[in-house]
Amino acid sequence: MQLRPYQLAAKKAIFDTWRTCDRALAVLPTGTGKTIVFSAICSDVAAAGKRCLIIAHREELLQQAADKLHRMTGLVSAVEKGDQHAADSYAPVVVASVQTLSRPARLEAFDPDEFGCMIIDEAHHTLAPTYQAIVNHFHTKLLGVTATADRGDKRNLGEVYEKLAFEYSLLSAVQGGWLCRPVAKTLPVKLNLAGVRVSAGDFQAADLGHAIEPYLEDIARQMAGICHERKTVVFLPLVSTSQRFVNYLNAVGLNAREVNGESPDRKELLQWFHDAGPGACLCNAMLLTEGWDEPSADCVVVLRPTKVRALYAQMVGRGTRLHPGKKDVLLLDFLWHTDRHQLCRPCHLVCTNDDISQRVSELMAEETQGAPSDLLEAAAVAESKAKAEREESLRKMLEEQRHRRAKLVDPLQFEASISGHLTSYEPDLSDLASLAPPSQKQVDALEKAGINPTDIQTAGHASRLLDVLSLRRSEGLSSAKQIRLLERFGFQNVGQWSMLDASHMIDRIAACQWHLPRGVVPALYMPQSLQNQQETA
Repeated sequence: MQLRPYQLAAKKAIFDTWRTCDRALAVLPTGTGKTIVFSAICSDVAAAGKRCLIIAHREELLQQAADKLHRMTGLVSAVEKGDQHAADSYAPVVVASVQTLSRPARLEAFDPDEFGCMIIDEAHHTLAPTYQAIVNHFHTKLLGVTATADRGDKRNLGEVYEKLAFEYSLLSAVQGGWLCRPVAKTLPVKLNLAGVRVSAGDFQAADLGHAIEPYLEDIARQMAGICHERKTVVFLPLVSTSQRFVNYLNAVGLNAREVNGESPDRKELLQWFHDAGPGACLCNAMLLTEGWDEPSADCVVVLRPTKVRALYAQMVGRGTRLHPGKKDVLLLDFLWHTDRHQLCRPCHLVCTNDDISQRVSELMAEETQGAPSDLLEAAAVAESKAKAEREESLRKMLEEQRHRRAKLVDPLQFEASISGHLTSYEPDLSDLASLAPPSQKQVDALEKAGINPTDIQTAGHASRLLDVLSLRRSEGLSSAKQIRLLERFGFQNVGQWSMLDASHMIDRIAACQWHLPRGVVPALYMPQSLQNQQETA
C-alpha cells in the first residue's frame, strides 16, 4: 500500500493524537483518499492483534470501505447490516451500518472493549443520536473522517472529538496535483431565494424546488452551449424537480437522465454515465453527494443552493477527482438573489476569508460572457488587490497618525517646560513591569492629553507622565497643548501658568487672527496671577 505524502502525514498525526487523547478528527477533501487513510490505520491496528469497527450511514459507503480495505490491505470485513450479523465473526474488521448497530439489541451483542479502534466515515454526522449511542457504548480509540467539519446547525464536532488531528485543504490538494483544478463560470440567471425558508441551518428543499421551478428552462438553455463538451452532474432539491429538469436538458440537445433512491435501474444508470461521453448529464436530488465516485465527471451544476459548506464541498467533490484527459472541473454558478442568507459559492472552496470570497464572486460575476475563471488564479488576484488596498490604507493611516502626532507635544519639551514644578522621570531598574513598553491604554491617554507617545519607551515613564498630567489638572495648571501653542509664539515658563491664564492668552491671540496682541512681548510677558504669586512668595 503506497500512501501519498499527505496521507502518510495524516496517519502519523492520528496515531500521535491517540497517544494523548481517545477521540481524533481528520479532515480531507473528497477525492483525496479518506478511505485509504483509515484503511492504513486499520492495517496497523489489526497487525497489533486488535479488531477495528468502521461505521457509515449508507450502503455505498459500507461497501466502498470494505472493498477498498480488502484491496489495499488484504483484511477481510464482517458486515453488521440488516440481516447480516458480525458479533460472532472473527474477521479483523467489522463494517457496520449506523442504523442497524445503534439498535440496543444489536449493540449489546458486542463487548464494549471488543475493538482497538472505531472509525466513523462522514464524521460530520457524529452528533446524531444513533451515532452517539454507538460512540458511548464502546471503550476504544475513535477516529472521525470527513471532507469538512462544518455543520448546518452550527453545532461543533468538538462536542465529540477532543482534537483535530489532521486537516488537508482542497486548495492544498489542487496545488499538490492530487485533485483537478476547479474553474467556475457565472451564468446570468437571476434566481430569487427571498421566500425560501431555513430549517436546521439550511434551505428547505421543498421551498427550493418551488423557487427554482420558473428558471429551469432558462438554465437548461444556458447549459446547452457549455455542457455539450463535458460530462455533467446536476444536483437539485427534489426528485420531481430533477425529473422535470431532465426533460428541459434533453429538449436543448443534451443527453440527460435522472437517478433517485427509488430508481429500479439505478446501477444501470450509473454505469450509463460511466460509459457516456461528452454531453451526458446525470441529474439527482442529492442522492450522489456521498458514496459515489465517477472521476470522469468534469462539470458540476449545483441547483440545490446551500448555506452548509460540508454539503457544498460534497457536491463539488463529485467532479474534483483526477482522470486521464481531464484538465479541470467546471463549476456553473448562478446569480442567486437573496438578501437574508449567506450562500456557499465556488469561491468558498479556495478562500477562507469572507472578504476575499466576496471579491472572487464579484470578479466572476463581471465575466459572465468570457471563459471560465480559474478559481485559484481569481483568489490570487483578489488577495493581491486586497493586500494592495490594505497597504494603501495602512500608509494613509500612518500618514494621518504622523500628522496628528506632529501637533502633539514632545515629552522632553514638556518635561523641560514644567521642570520648575516636577522633576523628570528616572527609571527604576528593579521594577521589571515598569521597564516594559507602554500599554495601548497609556499611549491613548498620552495622546489625548496632547503628549506625543512615540519617544516614551517604558510603561514606567508613561505612568509618571500621566501622574504629572493628572496632578497638573487637579492644580489647575496649563495643559500640554496650551504649553506647546504658547511656546510657539515665544512665551516663557508657560508650564508655570494656570490653565485659565493660558486659555485667556490663547483667546486673545485667536481674536487677533492668530497674531500676537499689540503690546504683548512674549519673552517678557508674565500673567498677573503668576506675578502676584511671586510677590507673595
